[in-house]
Formats: sequence, structure tokens, C-alpha cells
Amino acid sequence: QGQLVESGGGLVQVGGSLTLSCAVSGDITRFDNMAWYRRPPGKQRDVIAINSDRGVANYVDSLKGRATIFRDNATNTLRLQMDSLKPEDTAVYYCNLFPPKIEWWGQGTQVTVSS
Repeated sequence: QGQLVESGGGLVQVGGSLTLSCAVSGDITRFDNMAWYRRPPGKQRDVIAINSDRGVANYVDSLKGRATIFRDNATNTLRLQMDSLKPEDTAVYYCNLFPPKIEWWGQGTQVTVSS
């Protein structure tokens, strides 16, 4: 069983960068696929980036070229680096497995991009 704690969000200006972190309770290498999700204001939560245990990454079109998802196996942390942030990136960001385990959803971390 694992627990997930997201951090690293905040208020950033358009064009800025953030690196989000997801601390995983236990050995992160146990999981084949992990992902970042986000819920923009008034919208549903959707997957935005997926990382496989072989290091393969996939992104939604809106983040391609602006985001990097990667694992830090030494610290059991999943990270998401985002650059060139836009107002439409404003959302609560979550991590989970892919497909997600319902009981593993955490509180998320708020990212607000101001113009």
C-alpha cells in the first residue's frame, strides 16, 4: 500500500517554472506507471503526464515541450517539472498510479499562474 503527498505548488507568473513533487510511501520502483493529474477550476480531473518504470513518458498535447515527468528512485519521489507556464495551467495537481487508485488520491497541490 502506498500514500502520496504532493508539494511544490504555488503562485507563479506567466512564463515561469515550477517543479512539483509527489512523495511516495514505499518503494516507487514497485509501480509500473505513475502519473500526474490536474483539476482546473470548475473542470474535471484529468491525467496530464504518465511515467513508466522504464522511463517512458507521455504528455497531453498542451504540455508537450513544456513539462518533464520523472522519478527520483533514491527518494521515492515522482516529480513534474513545468516551464513556460500559462494561465490555463492553473489547477490543483495530483499524483497517482495510472490507472489511478481511488483510495490513493491525496490533497493535491495548487498551482496558480498569474498573467
